[in-house]
Amino acid sequence: MTDALKRLSEEGVAIWLDDLSRKRITSGNLAELIDQQHVVGVTTNPTIFQKAISQGDGYDQQLADLAARKVTVEEAIRMITTADVRDAADILHPVFDATNGQDGRVSIEVDPRLAHNTRATVAEAKQLAWLVDRPNTLIKIPATEAGLPAIAETIGNGISVNVTLIFSLERYRKVMDAYLSGLETAKERGLDLSKIHSVASFFVSRVDTEIDKRLDAIGTDEAKALRGKAAIANARLAYQAYEEVFSSDRWSVLENAGANRQRPLWASTGVKDPAYPDTMYVTELVAPNTVNTMPEATLQAVEDHGEIRGDTVTGTYEQARADLDALERLGISYDDVVRVLEDEGVDKFEASWNDLLKSTQAELERLAPSEG
Repeated sequence: MTDALKRLSEEGVAIWLDDLSRKRITSGNLAELIDQQHVVGVTTNPTIFQKAISQGDGYDQQLADLAARKVTVEEAIRMITTADVRDAADILHPVFDATNGQDGRVSIEVDPRLAHNTRATVAEAKQLAWLVDRPNTLIKIPATEAGLPAIAETIGNGISVNVTLIFSLERYRKVMDAYLSGLETAKERGLDLSKIHSVASFFVSRVDTEIDKRLDAIGTDEAKALRGKAAIANARLAYQAYEEVFSSDRWSVLENAGANRQRPLWASTGVKDPAYPDTMYVTELVAPNTVNTMPEATLQAVEDHGEIRGDTVTGTYEQARADLDALERLGISYDDVVRVLEDEGVDKFEASWNDLLKSTQAELERLAPSEG
């Protein structure tokens, strides 16, 4: 084993695990990852929960109790997922204390079916924060058009947020603006800004998956030479935008009032194309004040053979811009790519949520007590 994960942490990258299950909690595996693999946070999503609940019998006792109470399937899912998040938050609490609240956090997502409903998203964020009832929780809200005002309002209520499903640079700037607006509201309300935290989850691998498909369709040597470059270029330019916003006068006022920076979080960092190094979306996106949330396979790959070469983002912006410009010249529309990815992202999480509803309903029926 290398010291790659330790080196990554020392470079200012917080290592979060993109997975959670009851088995991971009860077996001691999560505590072990925190202790030995430098993991300082956990992210979840509907797909992760659907997989966890449909595998094994770790949830049977709770499901049987919920079935006996005849709760709705929606309530059952919320009871199950918030229980896992609460337990994971307790395991991570020492990290939360040691990092002054920056890390040691667990994310839980609002119902993805609300992605285009601002009012319902805010209501759900409040409900989840109340249900989990741990200071080291982040409520995940998608960066859809309807999500932006929901993010501002939730932050304004003093609830910490993980903004998810960010694909475009323009949308990322709007996310940072929503965060600052929320902090300004919280400040006016007299809330303690130092207790409000946020990360902005900028998706990586899916960008290459979509753009590489379009490059392959073009098929020229010039197109082939650009494969695997777009996602990293996009993320690096996002970091440039982060540096600009968090060195602005508007930010300085909030920082002086105790506010925390909204760190960029690299999400979707598992490599989909076997032609690429399996650590690519970690080693090429090393920069201070960032988070990288990894599936366990990626975490293990970085530990085994990841080469951490220091900051691989700062100073790369000119080349990153040139790579994206080259795609436009080939007729690949950046705006179209990010729109497709956002629509697909919302649809995938909604489909996973529906699968979660179906599998949980089946389990409730299987474990329901016989009448009599």
